[in-house]
Order: sequence, then structure tokens, then C-alpha cells
Amino acid sequence: MEPIPENPKKTLLSVLAHPDDETFGMGGSLALYARQGVEIHLICATRGEQGEIDPEYKARIHSAACLRTQELRCAAEILGIQQLHFLNYRDSGMPGSPANQHPQALAAQPIEKVAEQVAHLIRKIKPAMVITFDPIGGHRHPDHIAIHQATVQAFALAGAADFVAPEALPPFTPQKLYFHTINHNFIKAAVWVLRLIGQDPHHFGRNKDIDLVSMADVDFPTHVKINYRKVKDVRKAAAACHASQGGASMNRGFRGLIAWLFGGHHDTFMQAYPEPNAGQKVKHDLFA
Repeated sequence: MEPIPENPKKTLLSVLAHPDDETFGMGGSLALYARQGVEIHLICATRGEQGEIDPEYKARIHSAACLRTQELRCAAEILGIQQLHFLNYRDSGMPGSPANQHPQALAAQPIEKVAEQVAHLIRKIKPAMVITFDPIGGHRHPDHIAIHQATVQAFALAGAADFVAPEALPPFTPQKLYFHTINHNFIKAAVWVLRLIGQDPHHFGRNKDIDLVSMADVDFPTHVKINYRKVKDVRKAAAACHASQGGASMNRGFRGLIAWLFGGHHDTFMQAYPEPNAGQKVKHDLFA
């Protein structure tokens, strides 16, 4: 790998799978850093073709992909994301979905192929920080896991002298690689409350295809915790852009209550590179 530059430009690259991942996941942190002058880039691997569209939109849209791309552009502008980069794969849907087998599905692609595309963009953008999903993709979505794996490979590949990227771009190694994680207490609390009210935590979400119990079995370390309370209204406005995915109501009802009690206005991150020191204290700035 190329040595880390002494004064890397304050640029942050988020590598995600679908429109809305940028807001519903780490949107608070992206908005916060954008307002601190950090240049924010987003790689979105798919157009969200398999997202469940509310009936009110179906009669007046060309396609789910078109609608969700427009929603992403709306949210990106509000959050302060300066540039979007699409890989143009197809949304694979949840595990076991027929969409998993589509030839253009992200989860069906060789990881090496996707990694090379991401590595090329890393060399082009030259971010100080790269952020992607945790190893289980947050809630075990095949596309989240695929882009996580591709990003990890791409991070190393971008700095490898023997990787020949398009445009003859030279090797570049970002300063750090982080995985966005979900508050473990939030998940455990959600499982407990769902059982208390007689619902099955193995089948959560709009489509009942999220297994909170399996998520609660994994607890990733927290190395950085970002308080985005100052920009919570910005994140809320960006979420409203994703109206077809229920974005306007993401902070209401059961999900909103649990998030407030156990997560507050915080995003948590696991440091993947450089390897953190044993016993390292939790930081409050990705650039620290």
C-alpha cells in the first residue's frame, strides 16, 4: 500500500448499496461533516429496484429505479453530499428472493469485479476516510454484505502498485476505513419489546423480512460515536425525500421510540483500518 499522506484532504467516501442507505443509516454523520466543510462522496451500487413502493406512487412512476434515484438525489442535496457515483448494478432483494439470481444483481457479481470499480473511484476521489456497512450488512441484506466485501477489497486494491486502474490513476491509500454499525442495545431492546407485545422479532420491518434476533447475536465494537443532534432536522428532512420507502415516518411509532431510548441522535462506527489499539477509547470524530 502507498504510505498515508501527511495532510490528506478532508474528503469522506461512503460506499453503500441502495438509495436511502445513506440517510436511514449514517445520514446524521454525513450531514454533520458536510456542514464542517468536509467533501462528501457517495458510491451507490444499485438503484433500489426491489424496494417496496407505497401504492400511491405506483400509478404515476416510470419505474422504482427512476423514483428511488430521484429520491436519492433529493436526500443527497439536503445532506450535503457533493457527488454521487452509481455502479448501476441491480437491487438483489432480501435473502431467498428471485431477484438474487438476476444476472445484474449486485449479490450475484464476482466481488473482485465490484472491488475493482470501487478501487478505481477511491483512486479518483482520494478520500481521507472510507465508510461502508459492517460485515453482516447491518441487517443481513445480500447487497449490503456484497458491497461491504467489495469495499474491503477495494481499500487494499486502491493502494496496490500492481492494480492497473482506468485512466492510469496512481495508487492511493485512504487514511482510515470504518464500518457503520447498529447500536447493539437498540437491537436487543427491540427484540425484547416485540416479544412483550406479542410480535415475532424474527420477522420485522415493512415486509417482515428482517431477523432482529440474528442481528442481536452479533455485537461489533464501537471505536467512534458521532453525536449528530445539531443536524437531526437535516437528517429528518433528507429522510422525507425517501417518501416511497416510508421516510417521512422513520422517526415515529415503535421504531422512533426505541431509537430515541437506546440510540439517541448518534451514529456508531467500527474502525477496520488501521487496526485499532487494544483498549482504545471511543472517539467522537472520524478524523481524530
